[in-house]
Amino acid sequence: MTGTELMAAVMFFMAISGALWGVWWRIEGRVDRAKAEAVQKATEAAVEAASVKADLAAHKLHVAEHYITKAGMRETRDEIMDAIHGVKTAVDHMTARVDRIVENQVKRPTTRA
Repeated sequence: MTGTELMAAVMFFMAISGALWGVWWRIEGRVDRAKAEAVQKATEAAVEAASVKADLAAHKLHVAEHYITKAGMRETRDEIMDAIHGVKTAVDHMTARVDRIVENQVKRPTTRA
């Protein structure tokens, strides 16, 4: 092999290796950009998740402060039903007393005019 042939072969391999290095450099740049975008999106998602977590905690607090539990509702219902039962008992006794008053009244004979 002569000097020019050797130089041509070396230049050919340098051109091939330069082209491969250029392709590798572009791919590496795209990977780095994709990585940076992924990190940015992950950070935004973490901020959004923290915001949603705070909103959920505020909603739980609101519900705990303003709504009643099943046990509390059952207790309130039982108290109301006991009060209604007491009123019903009082009305039943009142009607019995009125019935006794009506039964004990003397019937006056009616005269026909």
